[in-house]
Amino acid sequence: MTQNTFRTAAGTAVTAVTAAGMREVDRVAVEEVGVQLLQMMENAGRALARHVRDASEGGRVVVVAGDGGNGGGGLACARHLANREVPVRVVLDRPPGELSGAAALQYRILEAMDVGVATGAEAVARFDEPTVAVDALIGYGVSGEVRPPAADCVRELNGRSDPVVSLDVPSGMDATTGDTHGVRVNPDRTVTLALPKTGVDAVDGALYLADIGIPATVYERLDIDYDPPFGDGDWVELVG
Repeated sequence: MTQNTFRTAAGTAVTAVTAAGMREVDRVAVEEVGVQLLQMMENAGRALARHVRDASEGGRVVVVAGDGGNGGGGLACARHLANREVPVRVVLDRPPGELSGAAALQYRILEAMDVGVATGAEAVARFDEPTVAVDALIGYGVSGEVRPPAADCVRELNGRSDPVVSLDVPSGMDATTGDTHGVRVNPDRTVTLALPKTGVDAVDGALYLADIGIPATVYERLDIDYDPPFGDGDWVELVG
C-alpha cells in the first residue's frame, strides 16, 4: 500500500505525491513561479553529492546516468564531487551526443573539467575497485518496462557489492505505486527530491528527502499540505 504521508525523524509530517502530482509541482514552479530547471537540478546534484561523500568515506564513486532531469542531477553530482577532489567517473547509458537539454549541458561542463566519461553497461562492470555507485538513470516519470541500454545498467548496478545511492526514486520503480517495471535498482539509500513520492514506501534501505529550492507558494497553489521539514539543513531522513 502506498503512503500519502511520511514523517521526519523529528516527527514532521511530509505529504507524498504521485508522479502526476510531482509533474504539476514542477510545472507550477517553472511556468508560474519562475524557478528554473537548472536551479532545481543544481540543488539536487549538490544534495546528492553530500550523501555520496558520506557513503563513500573518501573512496571512488561511479555515477551511472541517463538523460533528462534525473541524469542531469547525477551529472551535477559528479561535478560537485570532482570539485571536492573525490575520485569520480561517469557512465552514461547512451552516447553523449544523444543527451538532450539540461543533461547535455551538464555533460559539456564535465567534459570541460576532464572528468572521465564512459558509455554502456559494460563500463559499469569495469569498476572493480571498492566504490559507491550512483543511480541517476531514470526519474519519477518512468513509463512501462525499463528497456536496454538502461535495463543493462540496472542489472550491473544490482550485481555490485558496493553501496548504491539512487536519486529521487530507484530506476525502474513506479514512483506512484512502488511497482517494478521489468528491472529495478535496489539501493542502499535513496535521496528523493522536494516531496516524497507515494511509491517510495516500497524502497529498501535509508530514505532521505532533499530540498531543491521549491517555494512553499507552489504547494499552496496546488492545495498540498506543506510544513517545511528541513529546519536548518538541506535534507532530512524520512521514516514510514
